[in-house]
Amino acid sequence: MIFSESLKKYDDFQKVYHTGKSYANRYLVMYVSENNLGRNRLGISVSKKVGNSVIRHRITRLIRESYRRNETMFNSGLDIVVIARNTAAGIRFAAVESAFLHLSGLHKIRSQSVSGMK
Repeated sequence: MIFSESLKKYDDFQKVYHTGKSYANRYLVMYVSENNLGRNRLGISVSKKVGNSVIRHRITRLIRESYRRNETMFNSGLDIVVIARNTAAGIRFAAVESAFLHLSGLHKIRSQSVSGMK
């Protein structure tokens, strides 16, 4: 991730949960809050309810990759927390990316001048 870093601290996650706005779809829940840092921070949460560690880490990698591939489309200065739902356990990358982009569209956090769209 070129323009972003990971959100790792518990307090940072809690701040996004309490001050951010959330939208959800079938596979993911996304919370977004402004951070006034000039760069984005991405946090990913996958509960043990979703599956064993192999499944949880696979979903984490898929979410991180969908953000990385579309990173240039997003506005700057945001804390983004993505939570995987139980239904995300067996899905493919295309479905994760589609769900991720759908939620970012609902949040209106993508730049208007999108040059990297497929």
